[in-house]
Amino acid sequence: MHSIKSILLALITASFLSAGLSACSSNPEREVRTEAEYYDEAREAIDDDNMLIAEDRLKRLESEYPFGQYAEHAQLELIYVSFKMSDMEGVLAKSERFIRLHPQHPKVDYAYYMRGLATYELGFAFVERYLSDETEYRNPVPLQDSFAYFSELLRRFPDSEYNADARARMIYLRERLASYQINVAKYYMKRHAYLAAANRCEEVLIHYQKTPYVEDALAIMTEAYQLLEMDELAEKSLALLKLNYPDHPQLVDGQLKESGLADVDRRSFWNIISFGLID
Repeated sequence: MHSIKSILLALITASFLSAGLSACSSNPEREVRTEAEYYDEAREAIDDDNMLIAEDRLKRLESEYPFGQYAEHAQLELIYVSFKMSDMEGVLAKSERFIRLHPQHPKVDYAYYMRGLATYELGFAFVERYLSDETEYRNPVPLQDSFAYFSELLRRFPDSEYNADARARMIYLRERLASYQINVAKYYMKRHAYLAAANRCEEVLIHYQKTPYVEDALAIMTEAYQLLEMDELAEKSLALLKLNYPDHPQLVDGQLKESGLADVDRRSFWNIISFGLID
């Protein structure tokens, strides 16, 4: 009786093992691939714009052949695949990882470029870019980081093929950052924080000299100093405005016409708390 049970158990076990082996052999995903095969399949998937398959093959390659001849290529390709999948956080993380692990790689400039590009795209998020007209009010930190990353690319790799695009984006970033400073200065003028407004304009004069916002910076600075009765500084900024931008709309017969920004909420304390009953 015991021998019959043993035979049946052995037959059942063999049957399960056979089914498992058959399932493994019939599943192409479980077949052993060389790193070259993984890489070729990934490249083919990229060419077909099938980024999910490309990502899978590249991750398998890196996992199964971490020290193979295609491992570093796979890491670079994964940066590109993440970008195509709009995973900018992934691009940033993978780029920084590649720079850290392979600082002397002949293609490391690509990682530097993609790090800047990913941060650039994060600074111009979908909702802000397509659904909001107030792009100058966005958080400037990602734009500042992107500018710094592109600047590092140009400094470290003056002959990189990615420099032309990086420079073009840096020009645009400078203008957006200058625009941000001007709008903050206008906000301060409306709140009668004239010194803060002048300081923002000074930032534009120092860091964003070649942008079209310099003339507005000089005009706001002049008006702010006039309101503060800081006559010497007001005269200096006015002289610069007349010399460099004689056609500025606030200049009338050599004098600065008020912008009206400071007229917003220019009411006394008693006027405010009495809802306009007391002047």
